[in-house]
Amino acid sequence: MRTHKRGYQVVALALAGMLLAAGCGGDDDDSAGDSPGGSTNGEVAGSIAVRSCKPQNPLIPTNTNETCGGNILDAVTAKLIRYNPDDGSPENDIAESITSKNAIDYTIKIKQGIKFHDGTEVKAKNFVDAWNYGAYGPNAQLSSYFFEVIKGYKETSAEKSKVEEMSGLKVVDDYTFTVKMDTKNSTFPQRLGYTAFAPLPDSFFADDGAAFGKLPVGAGPYKMITADPNREFVLEAVPGYDRVGPPVVKTVTFKVFQDATAAYNEVVANQLDMTDEIPTSALTDLVFKQDLNERFVERVVGVFQAINFPSPKADKSYDNIKLRQAISMAIDRQQVIDVAFAGTREPATGWVSPVVDGYKAGACDPYCTFDPDEAKKLYKEAGGHDGPIRIGFNGDADHKPWVEATCNSIKNTLGAECLATPTVDFATFRTAITAREQKGLFRAGWQMDYPSIENFLAPLYGTGAGSNDGDYSNKAFDNKLREAAALTDPAERNAAYQAAELMLGKDMPSIPLWYSKEFIGFSNKIASMKQTVFGTYDLSSIVLK
Repeated sequence: MRTHKRGYQVVALALAGMLLAAGCGGDDDDSAGDSPGGSTNGEVAGSIAVRSCKPQNPLIPTNTNETCGGNILDAVTAKLIRYNPDDGSPENDIAESITSKNAIDYTIKIKQGIKFHDGTEVKAKNFVDAWNYGAYGPNAQLSSYFFEVIKGYKETSAEKSKVEEMSGLKVVDDYTFTVKMDTKNSTFPQRLGYTAFAPLPDSFFADDGAAFGKLPVGAGPYKMITADPNREFVLEAVPGYDRVGPPVVKTVTFKVFQDATAAYNEVVANQLDMTDEIPTSALTDLVFKQDLNERFVERVVGVFQAINFPSPKADKSYDNIKLRQAISMAIDRQQVIDVAFAGTREPATGWVSPVVDGYKAGACDPYCTFDPDEAKKLYKEAGGHDGPIRIGFNGDADHKPWVEATCNSIKNTLGAECLATPTVDFATFRTAITAREQKGLFRAGWQMDYPSIENFLAPLYGTGAGSNDGDYSNKAFDNKLREAAALTDPAERNAAYQAAELMLGKDMPSIPLWYSKEFIGFSNKIASMKQTVFGTYDLSSIVLK
């Protein structure tokens, strides 16, 4: 427990009648470098332009499960809680209180007077309607899985379901609703700051989200003014916004880049104000520190990098545990990190980031350890692989150097042909994966949705989970996740999640690579800024010169 610097009370799990939480009440324009003033005296002024990428889908909260769209939506939407950018601890936002006596029946009260950007008030029904929309099977929302814990989800989420509302959601009055879990779940409140749990205005349902997807209407600190998925998204601060994480810069433009190096070069030249990706060429010998002249921030963040095996629906050639183990043991992670990242990553020994409570090293042992002899032995026992081993990646980010270095390690160890295979951009790459058309291995990066060991396991490897791109399924793993979620003692809960993670070590549904230290470079317009524990821009921390 800790108190936020602005005096908002932190969310805490409490049972036996205690409250869970009670909160207090581009183109070649000159967008980067010409705006005066900013936030040095608390005034909301000035403008910045930041690097972004093309979202996979229209910006609907329950259908956005990737960072290109998610980072934009997080500035536009508000949820019941938000995560403190410094340490990830949950803080009430729209929620007045979240209470439960048994971790099954939750009562949620929301603050009165909070408005969507269209001027309508946020009410309890806006949450209930949004969550039902996200769960309803015919809507085919990518983040539907996050509502699995709510009673009635199974009936609602069926592909051809006629049941449009989960039985576990009830509106009590304009500012109160109740949520009944399918089974006991003590982690539910911590999830409620994730994008999928954002409320939707009534206007969303007039055209089934068609207009909203093009220009989202949220209740967050920034309102979207214009949107061109191939070019830029322009956001403006909401006047008088006085809740947690208030805006300090008047206009923020998310500029879509096809090339991370181009974005970096613009920041170096003070033509772009922030980039969250430092290219490999600048990481070599830490050249970026000279290029930017100390205009950067860095921290270890809740980001995990891996290589996924393809869904059997797309490619069954990797459905051999010994083959998966062999490929993993053929990767010299430290060498790849040294070559591609100048030593700024930490080799992964499991599937959970060290930044979250419950992390325990070694879940992948011994298969995340570089062992050429054992890798060759397993590869031979597996019968090798028919055809080249391919590792796919999106070509609009700087993945080529590390993918090629990884392929070289596999090739040199196993004697197998390994090919780095780019796709034109992130949106195209993700669309193929979602459609189960991606053949061969492919890069996978996971930025935590909320700071929990559970978030590195359930959404990625739970049966039917929206981000389970390899369609891994293990009933024992699923049961262990449910067992863990029901436990109210944090130590016991973490131990159960750790036991679930060990099961992944036996099946190798993906290959853990490394944990991330992330860097953000910024222009000379910015006096100071912070990076969140998620590795994203902390827009509420920016001080302009």
